[in-house]
Amino acid sequence: MMERNIPRADVKKAIIDGVIIESYTQDKPLPSVLIACVNRELKLHVVTAYDFENKTAYIITAYYPDAKYFEDDLITRRK
Repeated sequence: MMERNIPRADVKKAIIDGVIIESYTQDKPLPSVLIACVNRELKLHVVTAYDFENKTAYIITAYYPDAKYFEDDLITRRK
């Protein structure tokens, strides 16, 4: 996040308003998900993991989706 100059408020908004577009159930030490928030104000992807036992969320990374890797909707991965 910090390396990409993504404001914390944008990451929080993406997590709250976004939708899970991919699940990584085999990730260790915790399963994670890719959340996409794509609307007029914000186009952002956030990878998060949630520790249900400790009720703690971890932000792994956040990035602006690249049309090189995603379709025009910025949600569907290119094949």
